[in-house]
Amino acid sequence: MKKKFKKKYEIKNEVCGILASWSHFLFVMAGGRNKPAALSPPASPPDQPSSDSISFFMLTGRIPVPRLCSETWMNVQVGDIIKLENNQFVTADLLLLSSSEPLNLVYVETAELDGETNLKVRQALPVTGELGEDIGKLADFNGEVRCEPPNNRLDRFTGTLTFAGQKYSLDNEKILLRGCTLRNTEWCFGLVLFAGPETKLMQNCGRSTFKRTSIDRLMNILVLCIFGFLAFMCFVLAIGNYIWETNEGSGFTVFLPREDGVSAGFSTFLTFWSYIIILNTVVPISLYVSVEIIRLGNSFYIDWDRKMYHANSDTPAEARTTTLNEELGQIKYVFSDKTGTLTQNIMVFNKCSINGKSYAQA
Repeated sequence: MKKKFKKKYEIKNEVCGILASWSHFLFVMAGGRNKPAALSPPASPPDQPSSDSISFFMLTGRIPVPRLCSETWMNVQVGDIIKLENNQFVTADLLLLSSSEPLNLVYVETAELDGETNLKVRQALPVTGELGEDIGKLADFNGEVRCEPPNNRLDRFTGTLTFAGQKYSLDNEKILLRGCTLRNTEWCFGLVLFAGPETKLMQNCGRSTFKRTSIDRLMNILVLCIFGFLAFMCFVLAIGNYIWETNEGSGFTVFLPREDGVSAGFSTFLTFWSYIIILNTVVPISLYVSVEIIRLGNSFYIDWDRKMYHANSDTPAEARTTTLNEELGQIKYVFSDKTGTLTQNIMVFNKCSINGKSYAQA
């Protein structure tokens, strides 16, 4: 006696198709989102101290006997008097009161603000310079400063100081901005004018924008055009299905009879999205992955290029980003405001003319 077994196999083609289609898209999106963090170099410690760094801070009116005590940047408030020492960062926008140098001068480096490494000179008012480093006199300082509101202009400051019944004009030469570094000066005292987000340095901190290359913009335009072409083709095929369903579909039978209740409009809707799934390979999703892999390999070539190695400082080339590699080949002009950028500050005498007579190196 023979037994017949019937097995029923059910294949989820629709589910498999959807998962296969969306898995590539999600992989590309996840890779593109995490690429900047994965390929960026490890973060180095910032040049400026953080808000919990220690600075010399004098608490006026908070304790019976005025004295200097260490405090953090986050506790600096407007109206406080701060002592800074050589090679320290300026914690806030300060009005210079006194210093250890003759004529109440201080020397500051503003590389964090404008990129210039040459030292700038700032000078305190003679009337406040007489305070020196006397803690008692500084604690009893009762001047009043009226100045401009917080702004992002690094090269300008206007205000007045009222002290001992006299008014004194204030300008940028008497101000120490946050981000500067005290150089060649043993100590100085300053009155906090702006702190925290109101400092000029923080006012200049804008939101960083994501840079896109011309190839990225071109690829985005082409992909949008391909998406439009795909939608147009699916729409045309759906319209063709609607015409066929209206004229021939009701009487067309191949294997099984048609189910009742399926309208031509609903069939057209299903047909449109079915062709979206069928023709989704028209969209070059892998193009972005291929371009990113090429850029990554190109960045390795930049890091390994011996011709871009500076032997004197033992500094090799470093590709800090992979999104702008192809832009290097499109540079036509280089504008520089400093000759030292191009000459490396190495000047060799060649020839000069004095009173019509030419002199050259022998």
